[in-house]
Amino acid sequence: MRKSHPIRRFVLAGAATVSGIVLLLSLKPTTDPAAAQAAGDAAPQQTSAAQAPQGGSGPAAGARTVTGDAARTPYGTVQVRLTVSDGKITGAEAVQAPQGGTSGEKTELAVPRLNRAVLDVQSADIDTVSGATYTSEGYKKSLQSALDRAGG
Repeated sequence: MRKSHPIRRFVLAGAATVSGIVLLLSLKPTTDPAAAQAAGDAAPQQTSAAQAPQGGSGPAAGARTVTGDAARTPYGTVQVRLTVSDGKITGAEAVQAPQGGTSGEKTELAVPRLNRAVLDVQSADIDTVSGATYTSEGYKKSLQSALDRAGG
């Protein structure tokens, strides 16, 4: 058979198409964003004293705490609590963040970085943590609402 024979081209094109479809079907998200959103709509998480915050520490004497709005992301809810003393942010913590599976692993890595960034920058103008984009964006939204409530 010649190189340009039509049947050969057809077979190669078919094999390439089948291979491409198999590769696409093998790609799966680490968690199902639609299921996480549906679960979040059905039973929104509540902030309570029993729920342990992620990162940060308790307020110092003379400081006040301000909690931001809960920000929904495709992988769960993010909510930030700030400790403010003399107009300066002295503490930042996530009281709600995505949990479980890969989302939980990314949260454990991202939240401490975000908390430190808030203390360094003293504003909501912090960088997104690579690999935790949705959590970072939710964190920033909640952080901005907390800053608005704190008056800064």
